[in-house]
Amino acid sequence: MKPASPLNKAEIPGGALILIMLIGLWLPRQKSPATVDPQTAQKLASDAAAPPRGSDPMAQIRHRKKSTELSADEIVAKKLALFQKKRRLLVHGIADYRKVPVPPEIEKFFDLMEAGDWDAVKAQFHDIATRAGRYDYSTTNDAALAPFWRPVVEAYGAAEQVHMWPAQQLLDYGNSIINSLQPGMVYVGGTDPGCFIPTMLNETGDGDQHVMLTQNALADPNYIDYLQFLYGGQINTLTGDQNQQAFSQYLANAPDQPGGGKPAVVSGVNAVMAINGILLQELVQQNPDLSFAMEESFPLPSTYTGAAPLGPIIELSANNGASAITADSAQQSVDYWEAAAQNLTASSDSAPSDAELKTYAHDAAAAANLLANNNYPDAAEQNYETALKLWPDDLGTVAAYAGFLYGQSRPDEANDLLNVFAQNNPSQAAAVNALRK
Repeated sequence: MKPASPLNKAEIPGGALILIMLIGLWLPRQKSPATVDPQTAQKLASDAAAPPRGSDPMAQIRHRKKSTELSADEIVAKKLALFQKKRRLLVHGIADYRKVPVPPEIEKFFDLMEAGDWDAVKAQFHDIATRAGRYDYSTTNDAALAPFWRPVVEAYGAAEQVHMWPAQQLLDYGNSIINSLQPGMVYVGGTDPGCFIPTMLNETGDGDQHVMLTQNALADPNYIDYLQFLYGGQINTLTGDQNQQAFSQYLANAPDQPGGGKPAVVSGVNAVMAINGILLQELVQQNPDLSFAMEESFPLPSTYTGAAPLGPIIELSANNGASAITADSAQQSVDYWEAAAQNLTASSDSAPSDAELKTYAHDAAAAANLLANNNYPDAAEQNYETALKLWPDDLGTVAAYAGFLYGQSRPDEANDLLNVFAQNNPSQAAAVNALRK
């Protein structure tokens, strides 16, 4: 799994809803249907479908609410369209602030998003990404695109998640995170769904707005500039100097290379995430009056001290660095994920999507990582088991669980776990063998 790479599928702009209030008196019964004009016939049909007036004064209200409620698909479509507009306005705000024009390919991207042509959106995003220096397939690093990269990613990432998730499942997952946040809490997303879905719902909802960021991009100086532009008046953001210091700190503490000496450059997901972890700690420390919650992308052990489970996510520094997890809160985490898994697999309305199962499994494993690191092995193991029941083919969960078992001096169980996974996923046998101890 790569840090928050937003590529795959998107969403569709929604239309406006027109509410029509039907009022009037019942027509006389003696009027023959043959003499009813079309307008009156339509009125009769509408009144016949309405609940009877009489002893239940709430019947009419309930009927009107039912007839005017939006479906989950309509809600998500409207939210996506609004979020895309907000991100386009943000792009123009950045351009005005920097006194530079918006690159035409960025304008074209938002035009295509507004038109709802998903295949064209994907192609345009890929074209921008090849020159943004952020992906394996990037060939250049165009400085003109850099200031606008993050709002483009967020618009695309939200649209992609809308294409991947059934609408109601997307709303349920995003709201489970937002409803877990305390007032004023800063949210740090990790995975694509854990970042882009809550960000979209946060900015298109009626409640208080939270500061929303991602742990995956903190090592990028352009992202630090973006956070300063977006939230500079709300939080103490990071600086370019802190970014450079984090890189230097990582290199100084990195393992020696096989030939001896420290690495000269940072490379690989693990190294970048280690730097992101350093920067996230600094961000939390320089905002002591704010509380932070995180949906983890890759394991960040540096954040586990003082952290505690918070529904589907993790509260950072929940107790000023001291142990914040109790036996009761560990069991609550186990109960939360067991109930979530049961609800997902037992629903009679619709089967869970792969996107939903993978995301919940990932977040359950992240809770297990936290519990294991804070010496709650029984609760951690139960959460690992729940994660694998939801999505048994996730290498990240298997790697974390196997490492946990090795750490508990249970090598035979760890090897059995890895053997089963390798048999079911032969293409990942080499990665599995690298995990053995």
